[in-house]
Amino acid sequence: MNQREENRTTWAEDESVESAVLRQLLDLHPTRLTLEELLREVCGGRGGFAEHDGIERAVRDLAAVGLLHQGTEFVAPTRAALRFNELLDR
Repeated sequence: MNQREENRTTWAEDESVESAVLRQLLDLHPTRLTLEELLREVCGGRGGFAEHDGIERAVRDLAAVGLLHQGTEFVAPTRAALRFNELLDR
């Protein structure tokens, strides 16, 4: 696999993890989760460093684009993410 294909694969995997993280938080809203609880929810109690790192990156990246609030204690979807989810469900 060349560098370009490897980057595309990594990017697709990162997007998949971001989607799973956001979907999980939207499904569980208004329940607030800590990052540790989110890791358990998404990984199902299994998963090593790579899986946990991917979820932590997803939370960071989703927060950077305004879809998640990442506080010192809890991770939660933003109002924008919640509204978008409502519109998709119509």
